[in-house]
Amino acid sequence: MAVDEHLLINALLVAFDLGGTFVFALSGATAAVKHRLDLFGVLVLSFAAGNSGGIARDVMIGAVPPAAISDWRYIAVSILAGLITFFWYRLSPVLVFDAAGLALFAVSGAGKALVLHSGPVAATLLGMLTGIGGAWCAMCS
Repeated sequence: MAVDEHLLINALLVAFDLGGTFVFALSGATAAVKHRLDLFGVLVLSFAAGNSGGIARDVMIGAVPPAAISDWRYIAVSILAGLITFFWYRLSPVLVFDAAGLALFAVSGAGKALVLHSGPVAATLLGMLTGIGGAWCAMCS
């Protein structure tokens, strides 16, 4: 694989990861608004739902510190999703965001595991964990 292809694949994985973060953050923020939390509570649940699966994945594969903590884009995406939901709540269909987040995170989790030379079984399980972690956190909110 050429260097350009490697960079393209990494950029695509980050895009899927940030996209999954965004839609799960929307889902978490929607749950917070439904429970009538203030802006801070919405932002906290937005970050938790958007990043918990990715943090668990990164810790399990040894990619520490997790990207959600070390890369400012994950925090920014979570805050943006929380603000959008807090101010324009009626535009947020939760099930659509959950489904989109699950799909994006499953791909990014498996892809990241493969980039770090995990086997196909480990990549499959880590993709599943990444997707389920965000969905579970959003549902518990």
